[in-house]
Amino acid sequence: MKVGVIGAGAWGTALAQVAASGGDVVRLWAREPEVVDAVNRTRENPLYLPRIPLAPTIFATAALADLADCDVLLLVTPAQHLRSVLSDAPVADKALVLCCKGIEAGTGLLMSETTQALYPDTPVAVLSGPTFAHEVGRGLPTAVTLACEDRAVGEAIAARMKRPAFRPYLSDDVIGAEIGGAVKNVIAIGCGVAHGAGLGLNARAALISRGFAEMTRFGLARGARAETLGGLSGLGDLVLTCSSTDSRNFSLGTALGEGRPATELLANRRTVAEGAFTAPVLRDVARAAAIDMPIVEAVCRLLDGSAPVAEVVEALLARPIRDEIVR
Repeated sequence: MKVGVIGAGAWGTALAQVAASGGDVVRLWAREPEVVDAVNRTRENPLYLPRIPLAPTIFATAALADLADCDVLLLVTPAQHLRSVLSDAPVADKALVLCCKGIEAGTGLLMSETTQALYPDTPVAVLSGPTFAHEVGRGLPTAVTLACEDRAVGEAIAARMKRPAFRPYLSDDVIGAEIGGAVKNVIAIGCGVAHGAGLGLNARAALISRGFAEMTRFGLARGARAETLGGLSGLGDLVLTCSSTDSRNFSLGTALGEGRPATELLANRRTVAEGAFTAPVLRDVARAAAIDMPIVEAVCRLLDGSAPVAEVVEALLARPIRDEIVR
């Protein structure tokens, strides 16, 4: 099974490393010519995944047509760019593995829904879970969810990607795997805010647990299964992303909590904090479905500058008393 990776950021490069670690050739598409040159010439991606030697069988290209002979494509583009990239990619007769996490602005569609709207007959899988790219690139132990409604396709992709330190767990709950990855990025911004504002570990723990409640409410309303949301692609990814400064979303929240404006922070970032783009879309979709997501609402207020941290925290704490578990 020939693998192509579309997107040579940190995560795309790390996944190319996984796919190539058995000695197989992997095609890695990058938008930036300097990334293509560096990967092919120096066996490193200094822009996005520095100081990690890459396998000699990874070949970078700036031409999507060079991935035409691949059997499976890993899509690792920013979520808001997926539609445009898919429109140009050589998708015919390939399985697609979505490795980007978010909800499409303007449509409210999950990544699998966007993909299937464009290519209704193409097998689609979702790879998600608690993964920091630099750890995967270094070969540290990692477990992920690989969700695919077609069991045979899912098993074939899992067998191709499995390595001694990279273990996929199979699922057929594509929606659940996607929702966990999208919502956790927004909650991670909130946890970063608590860290940056010096609110303490109690506050962070509360945000993680109540954020998981919001993820679960939203997921169940969209047809996800509770066990998926409690697994690697949901709770596992939430805990990792909400607990480390290695998380782009957590780091963005930390800077917001320290009082820096979102406009400045987002303008100065080379890498994408997906939660900043997902948050307003998630808020609007949740409102339309009457799903209560107060942490998501609070993060949106901080991102759009409509309220300072102290006011947002006060509003969250002032919410009416209610049962913790709503049946």
